[in-house]
Amino acid sequence: MSARQKGFSLIELLIVVAIILIIAAIAIPNLLRSRMAANEASAVASLRTVNTSEIVYQSTYGGGFAPSLTDLSDGGTPASCAPGTPPLPTSACLIDSGLASGTKGGYVFAYLPVAVGGQDTSYTLNGDPVATTGQRHFFTDQTNVIRVNGATSASASDPAI
Repeated sequence: MSARQKGFSLIELLIVVAIILIIAAIAIPNLLRSRMAANEASAVASLRTVNTSEIVYQSTYGGGFAPSLTDLSDGGTPASCAPGTPPLPTSACLIDSGLASGTKGGYVFAYLPVAVGGQDTSYTLNGDPVATTGQRHFFTDQTNVIRVNGATSASASDPAI
């Protein structure tokens, strides 16, 4: 009497594993590209947020721009933006503290105010990817035009997006 066992053979299991590996090899690069695209879109949105916040800051607190990103946020003290607390030039509560820290969505943001006669009359803001979180570098300044460079840190001479 021969007893037949039910189940999968080793070859059948190897074929299933091979098919799963092929599907994963196709899907993972697409997932990484879509994540990079999302990080780049987040960086552009962050630059737009800072540009808008700078306009509000300039019109609210006088002719100059903010001396730092933390001045556009809570000034380093979360209680400064609590309900009922009026905003100040050193804690304008216009951007979130994550962006004010200089890192958001896989990008590092470098803010540089330019002072003339003791007043910040312009600024530059670079957004550069951290490692493999994006491929493009972004730049904006008081003109509110966002510029892009695919190889290195963007500047005012790069093309607008």
